Amino acid sequence: MLWLQAEERAGGGAMSTAISREKTAPQVQSDPRPKGARTRDRLLDLAFESMVTKGFAATSIEELADGAGISKSGFFYHFKDKHDLARAVLTRFRAHNDALFDRLAARARELSDDPLHSFLIFLKLYAEEVTPLMDLAPGCLVSTIAYQERCFAHDIRLANADMVEAWRARFRVWLEEIAAVYGQPAELELLVDAGWSAIFGAFTLAKTRGRADVVAAQVLLYRDTISRVFLQARRGG
Repeated sequence: MLWLQAEERAGGGAMSTAISREKTAPQVQSDPRPKGARTRDRLLDLAFESMVTKGFAATSIEELADGAGISKSGFFYHFKDKHDLARAVLTRFRAHNDALFDRLAARARELSDDPLHSFLIFLKLYAEEVTPLMDLAPGCLVSTIAYQERCFAHDIRLANADMVEAWRARFRVWLEEIAAVYGQPAELELLVDAGWSAIFGAFTLAKTRGRADVVAAQVLLYRDTISRVFLQARRGG
C-alpha cells in the first residue's frame, strides 16, 4: 500500500494512510504544537514523498532541511542521519495504517457478527476510503524499501518485512474465523496473499495507468472472490 497515510481523514485513520498536498505545505501558525514537533513532522512528510518518488539514495539531507526551512545542523537535532529518518518515516507509516485497519475493522465488526460478512464489509469500507486518496498518494513505501533494499539499513528492511507480515496476519486471523464457521478452503494461505497482492499490485497499476479507481476495483474483486470461496466451502464444494 500504501503508500497512503490517511489518518488525518474522517477524524483519524488510511491503508492507508496519505500525504496530502496540504500536508506537504508549510505548517500554518495556528498549529498548536511546539515548533520542534511541527518541524519534525515536516521533515517526515518531505522524506516520505522524496523516498517514494525519487528514491532513498536521491533524497538528500540538504534538500529536506531546506524544504523544512531549517539548517543542515537543524536536521541533525531531530535525526542522527538519513537512516534514522527512514526508520521514523516507516514507524509513522505503520502506525497510521494500523490505525486505519483498526478503525475499519472495528466498524465492520459492529455492523455484523458474522465473520464473513464483517470481512466483506471491511473490504468495502477500505475500497471506499482509499479511492479519494489515490490522487494524493506519491507512491508505495513498502515497495520502495523492498526494491531499493541495498540503500536501506538491515533493520529497516526487517521492519518493512515485519510490517507486511503483521498485515498478512490480520487477514489470516479473520479468514480462519470465517473458515471455522463456513468450512476450511484448501487455499486459505493463498487467499491471504491474494488480498495483499491485489492491494500492493493495484497501487502500482493505478500509478502507472493514472487511474485512481484501480485499487478499489481490485479490492472489490478480491472481496467477491472471498465471498464465493467460502460460500462454496459451506456447500461442501
